[in-house]
Amino acid sequence: MADSVFAHVVRAPEDPILGVTVAYNKDSSPVKVNLGVGAYRTEEGKPLVLNVVRRAEQMLVNDTSRVKEYLSITGLADFNKLSAKLIFGADSPAIKENRVTTVQCLSGTGSLRVGAEFLTRHYHEHTIYIPQPTWGNHPKIFTLAGLSVKYYRYYDPATRGLDFQGLLDDLTAAPAGAIVLLHACAHNPTGVDPTIDQWEKIRKLMRSKGLLPFFDSAYQGFASGNLDADAQSVRMFVADGGECIAAQSYAKNMGLYGERVGALSIVCKDSDVASKVESQLKMVIRPMYSNPPIHGASIVATILKDRQMYDEWTVELKAMADRIISMRQQLYDAMQARGTPGDWSHIIKQIGMFTFTGLNAEQVSFMTREYHIYMTSDGRISMAGLSSRTVPHLADAMHAAVTRAA
Repeated sequence: MADSVFAHVVRAPEDPILGVTVAYNKDSSPVKVNLGVGAYRTEEGKPLVLNVVRRAEQMLVNDTSRVKEYLSITGLADFNKLSAKLIFGADSPAIKENRVTTVQCLSGTGSLRVGAEFLTRHYHEHTIYIPQPTWGNHPKIFTLAGLSVKYYRYYDPATRGLDFQGLLDDLTAAPAGAIVLLHACAHNPTGVDPTIDQWEKIRKLMRSKGLLPFFDSAYQGFASGNLDADAQSVRMFVADGGECIAAQSYAKNMGLYGERVGALSIVCKDSDVASKVESQLKMVIRPMYSNPPIHGASIVATILKDRQMYDEWTVELKAMADRIISMRQQLYDAMQARGTPGDWSHIIKQIGMFTFTGLNAEQVSFMTREYHIYMTSDGRISMAGLSSRTVPHLADAMHAAVTRAA
């Protein structure tokens, strides 16, 4: 029989984040813990569907006038309008002046990809600066879309905090007009965010050099429990009248991971430019996936346009954020109680779903081998995967890794 025409294809490496879950699933230990997954878990370690999401879905199912027709290329109009309002603020001048174009995309990844493809075709500078480190998918998305990826300093391993001077120096050295990817809040994977004062310095520097801000907002409301507080960085860049781009995801803050619900917004100088930009975004989307799915966006729109449901959502959202903050405190307290060498205050200073522990690859593999704890080799742990029951086991493992596998 003739060889396959694909016989030369080389097996691709496992995705480093998803690979953690594959290894976890193969482990039969009763004490195993998966801290690699970027999805919220309850105190019992179970996935959570928000009550308000269940209610919205029930309403959609019960409405027999609803049909399964295609959406337009740009997606559900209500969803787009409400998404822009959520991130930029209900009273945003950019929205009032019709300077924002918003298109529904396939969650955060799809929003970033559509934005990047648009920039490759219609923006004069094809270099994008992304933080070091950043989410593993960022460099792949931008490179495949045709942008050239460079890094700016972000995390300081010595302080387990922000290398603010390094960040400013690298953005100062960037060519005028370069694109800069910014995590709106709850930086992934480090959990380290600039302060409001630092954001203001970043904004001034970027505007003075004509650098184009491209925000990735995957955790609005999920970081602090407050939707407005988590959007402050983005709103500062809109308030100055300049242009910017924002990719939004509802995976984390509404728990709609598998529904793939996101939005891409481009804030322009005037409404005429915004409408031309939208026409070209359609040209990116149509040959990519024609139009987005209807179900997830309808859930979001149902919740965002009803005051009572919106309020219910903010309560459930704050409960998720608060549980993660409490896990940080419990883990920090457990490390203190064990007298683990080193300063572990970064656990409670960092914000959002992830903590960058500062553990190295050797210590991580020791914890997996000896304690059945699964996490990415860079020492990132998902706080959402922890519970009061598993904190002591993790603290034991971290203590042993620091004292024995250092």
